[in-house]
Amino acid sequence: MGEQPCTPGTITHPHHQRQSNQRALSPLPMAKIQPLPAASSPAPPSSTDEGQQVYTVWMKSLVFNSNGCTVYGADGGVAFRVDNYGCRGGREAFLMDRAGRTLVGIRRRSCFGMFRRWEACRYSESESDGGEETRTAWFAVRKAPGGGAAVTMHGSGRTYAIVGGCSRKPDYRIIGGADGAAVAAVARKQTPAGVVLGDDVLTLTVAPGTDHLLVLGLVVVCGLMNRCL
Repeated sequence: MGEQPCTPGTITHPHHQRQSNQRALSPLPMAKIQPLPAASSPAPPSSTDEGQQVYTVWMKSLVFNSNGCTVYGADGGVAFRVDNYGCRGGREAFLMDRAGRTLVGIRRRSCFGMFRRWEACRYSESESDGGEETRTAWFAVRKAPGGGAAVTMHGSGRTYAIVGGCSRKPDYRIIGGADGAAVAAVARKQTPAGVVLGDDVLTLTVAPGTDHLLVLGLVVVCGLMNRCL
């Protein structure tokens, strides 16, 4: 029997499971890295920003014996983190803020080959339900026949495309809008001296007016596709 699609509702078990896993795993200290010069600090989670934003993505988890990545802001501090609490290439991963509050959950559905898809839900706390954590279906990603991946937003029907993100190469772009403009780009990080770092240290550039959580969610999907998380 196929899996049920992600629908709005109250979370009953994943939240408690993640809490248990987080207690069982010992978090590493919150590190700082030296960022490249940027115009401003990162915007708060779930917001857009009028200016271009640059993040550094380190494809390593801050949680011991976990798989994920860590996102650093322009100030060099941890802005977001991603963990799947399982084996590399697992079925799901969670994008969290630096305090560990879940913002986006991404789950692979049980399809094969080119028909495999990833579903993303956005998490929030409902004041009317006493602070219970709820999730709402947000977007779906499928591999495209010609390479890359196609993204469909639930509700609005707006589409995006990931160009080059399914080839196990660290460089790719996220395309959105009718004009086909890039809303974000990922590339290997370079130091101010021009030295290119390893393929597990990336620079994520987000265009003005773009939802940062959406872009970060798509970066997580690419990591799951390429078994980097």
